Amino acid sequence: MVRGEGFREIEPTVADEEAAEEILESIEDALERIHPARVMFSTLVVLIVTLLLLGSSLWIVPYDGVTVDVVYRQSGGGHIVLVELDNRGSRSMEDIEMSIRMVDDVGIEIGRTDFEWDQLGAHTSIAHDDLELVIDGASVWENYVIEIDLEYQSYDGEKEEDWSIDVGDWTSEYHLKVGGFTFF
Repeated sequence: MVRGEGFREIEPTVADEEAAEEILESIEDALERIHPARVMFSTLVVLIVTLLLLGSSLWIVPYDGVTVDVVYRQSGGGHIVLVELDNRGSRSMEDIEMSIRMVDDVGIEIGRTDFEWDQLGAHTSIAHDDLELVIDGASVWENYVIEIDLEYQSYDGEKEEDWSIDVGDWTSEYHLKVGGFTFF
C-alpha cells in the first residue's frame, strides 16, 4: 500500500503479487547461474579481444613512418658512420635514394656514400654496406656534421627527409632520427 500527500492509496492485486514473485524467482535463478569465475573469464576474453583489435590497427590503418639509426665511432685512424634505415610504416617504400655525407665545421665534405634500393617493405629495416661511411685519416679532434638526405616514393607520392647530426664530442655516439609519421 502506497501512502503519501496527494496520492491515493493503491492496493496491490493478486496478479501484481504473482508477477512480482515471478520476477524475484527469475532474478534468483540468474544469480545462481552467475559465478565470479564466469565474470572474470568473460572480462578477460573481452580484454584480449580489445587488445587484439587495437594491436591489429597498427597493421591495418595505413600510415607512413621512417627512422634512421646512426652509429658514429671515431678513433686514431678516422671515422666510421653506420646507418640503418627502418620503415616503420604500414606500406612499402619504393625507389629509395639516400645520401650520407660528413662535413667539417666550415662545410667541406670529407666523406660521402650514396645508396639506392628498389623497395623496402612495411615494418622492415635495412643495413647495407653502402650505408657505411668509413673516413680514413681525418682529424678526430674536430667536430663534424653528418648529413643524411632520404628520398623515396610512397603510395601517396614522393617523400623527402633530411637530418643533420653534430658529432665529434665523443668517441662513440648513437642517434635515432625520426621522420614525419602521418596517419591516413
